[in-house]
Amino acid sequence: MGGFFGVVSKEDCVFDLFFGTDYHSHLGTRRAGLAVYDPENGFERAIHNIENAPFRTKFQSESNEMRGKMGIGCISDFEAQPILMRSHHGTFAITTIGKINNADQIVSEIIRGKTHFFEMSNGEINQTELVGAIINQKDNFIEGIRYAQQIVDGSLSMLILTPRGIYAARDRLGRTPIVIGKKEDAYCASFENFAYFNLGYKDVKELGPGEVVVMDAANGVKTLVEPGDQMKICTFLWVYYGYPSSSYEGLNVEKMRNQCGHLLAQRDDAKPDLVAGVPDSGTAHAIGYANESGIPFARPFVKYTPTWPRSFMPTTQKKRDLIAKMKLIPIHDLIEDKSLLLIDDSIVRGTQLRETTEFLYESGAREVHIRPACPPLLFGCKYLNFSRSTSEMELIARRVIVELEGGEPDEATLREYADPDSEKYNNMVAAIGKKLHFTSLRYHRLDDLVKATGLPEEKLCTYCWSGKE
Repeated sequence: MGGFFGVVSKEDCVFDLFFGTDYHSHLGTRRAGLAVYDPENGFERAIHNIENAPFRTKFQSESNEMRGKMGIGCISDFEAQPILMRSHHGTFAITTIGKINNADQIVSEIIRGKTHFFEMSNGEINQTELVGAIINQKDNFIEGIRYAQQIVDGSLSMLILTPRGIYAARDRLGRTPIVIGKKEDAYCASFENFAYFNLGYKDVKELGPGEVVVMDAANGVKTLVEPGDQMKICTFLWVYYGYPSSSYEGLNVEKMRNQCGHLLAQRDDAKPDLVAGVPDSGTAHAIGYANESGIPFARPFVKYTPTWPRSFMPTTQKKRDLIAKMKLIPIHDLIEDKSLLLIDDSIVRGTQLRETTEFLYESGAREVHIRPACPPLLFGCKYLNFSRSTSEMELIARRVIVELEGGEPDEATLREYADPDSEKYNNMVAAIGKKLHFTSLRYHRLDDLVKATGLPEEKLCTYCWSGKE
């Protein structure tokens, strides 16, 4: 995953760019970068590894030294960016969000050896550099952007910094958002709309699927490609990725999570002593559940945040699990001899939640009921690299299905397991709960999850739960 921010201003933009980009730190923990343009000094760029220090620490010197009236910045879990490119379009900087599944095919069939690509440490091609090369195949930026959107299998949103302005292009099916903000003498484009509120910007518009705009301080924002009719925005933006103050398609993250909790409680018959959320994304779900059920909300453990980064920051699962465990501090008076109902945003591999449950038992809990805020993950994400799973067999639901079926299931069988009213679904949930040592397990239903968004199901990407494109 990742996030980006771009600014065009009649004055120096670096202050806004620095803090607007920093407000995307919840979306990535590996690489970050800034690129600015000034008519007198041209382009400047800085990229840093942020695995062992936050964005603000790593880019403090650049925020004081860079100068420019236009700029783009990004936080990424994967490739180094923004990429600075020189071509027949002139010099430009580009940053992207998404996932390109057919990168090798594009290189072999379209680029055909015309460009030597930087290979990242994992052996993959830097996808942002690849997108820049695709754009360079066409005569202008508009044709190049539309060409990239057309041939990429996966998802692709981007910001392009040029001497004339910043192009912003949302994914063809709107899987990730781009919003435009405005204040006196400046405009910005952002993944997260809350990122610019404290900087004095107001909402202007949210780009539609496939929409392309260009913005500059003198002329404002001009639409170059009108939005398409079809949308498949990622539902995990509300369930997990999004910051509580974020809104997508007019729906606030915190509000949606509360609604999820209400709907979870309406279908539940558990009678715990306390309801709690796994911090941080599970907390709002738990508050909604507690308000609907009348069962008290509590925090039986808290996350120690002053020095611990996000739990999935290290590259190895073993280290991520260790950090997740070490961050949680028990409050024994709220755990000992209590029946607890715990809501987490999701169950991916199950390792962390199993260890959290054991941790609660060791701290004196009598029962631990688990209520994930989304359905079982049955299919690996093809669009946003959710969970970094390299194989669907890393998903605990798929491992359990293989055990129950005695082998890899076909698509029709997987559809049965995705149906919350089927016997296979109930058998799978029971097996997961037993394997992870939960007192009871009940997942959020997909129809309730869609209801919590208030959006038509056809506008939401639910592939990881349903397998439907």
